[in-house]
Amino acid sequence: MLKERVKALLNEVFEEHQSLFLIDFSMTPDNKIKVIIDGDNGVTLKDCIAVSRHVEHNLDRDEYDFALEVTSPGATEPVINNRQYTKNIGRKFQVKTAEDKLEGELTAVTETGIQLSWKAREPKPVGKGKVTVKYEKEIPFEDIVEAKVMITF
Repeated sequence: MLKERVKALLNEVFEEHQSLFLIDFSMTPDNKIKVIIDGDNGVTLKDCIAVSRHVEHNLDRDEYDFALEVTSPGATEPVINNRQYTKNIGRKFQVKTAEDKLEGELTAVTETGIQLSWKAREPKPVGKGKVTVKYEKEIPFEDIVEAKVMITF
């Protein structure tokens, strides 16, 4: 009963704040609720507070004893929702597929997948030395096993 009520409240808050979306929602048997949200423009503390207050203020503490935690995904967490790719265009990604592990810049997102580009040093076709070659690869969403934004300092 409580889980369905929380889901309904989350849907309400995401309708009101269209740039936000749900990444994960879990609830333990002792009513510890954890909500992970993300946004098309990132997530601010105000966004987390808005979601938390909407859920908390619409649940009766006399009826339910619960603990609520609303967070954004960590910087090292894998990308789960396809909407997360769009906000990260231009950033360096590490993408694992069943066959490959690729690192490159996310250059485009389509309805069916993502496009990565990267440069590699290859031996010259003729003569000694190496030449820089630019590669691009389109990866369908269904082929992605794991994708992470690479943090560079």
